[in-house]
Amino acid sequence: MPERPRWTFLTSHGFVLFEVTRAPGATVREIAQRSGLTERQTHRVLADLVEGGYVARERIGRRNHYRVDDSLPMRHPILEGRRVGELLAALRER
Repeated sequence: MPERPRWTFLTSHGFVLFEVTRAPGATVREIAQRSGLTERQTHRVLADLVEGGYVARERIGRRNHYRVDDSLPMRHPILEGRRVGELLAALRER
């Protein structure tokens, strides 16, 4: 795993949400590797996102597939009125 910087502009939740958007059929291991997180941390973050309604998990065969609800609001008060989809769209533009 590449060395992580001391801090980043996004949280682990933001990284996982972005990776789920990019690859809805990815395994937790793949999401973790792409996010620079441990598998355990990725499991916890996914559980938070599912519990909050930001991600839906569906079992298809032997694998989970994820769907992001990008219509939901950002959770920080300073971002009131902004939707998760706006952040994801901005990140996809690169």
